[in-house]
Amino acid sequence: MPRNPDPGSDHAAVGATLAAEAALLEAHERVLREAIDAVDARIEAVSAALRHLHRSAASAEAQKRADPGDGLRHSVADSDDVCLTWLDGSTTCRP
Repeated sequence: MPRNPDPGSDHAAVGATLAAEAALLEAHERVLREAIDAVDARIEAVSAALRHLHRSAASAEAQKRADPGDGLRHSVADSDDVCLTWLDGSTTCRP
């Protein structure tokens, strides 16, 4: 079996190849981390928009329940019960 006349050169070449591959992998890692950060930011923006829409819809629903156009003054309690204030000043609430 022939022997390699300079075994040190093979180790140096392997080391250089591994270092180049490590640098390439680190560059890919940076690109992927940036992409993940961009996706995280987009998820947060969409979540904030959905929360805003949910609050707007809840507010519109509460306004609709408070003023359905029947001549009564309505109010919405913290528990989402609908309360009616009658002309005599009495109030009744229902879920």
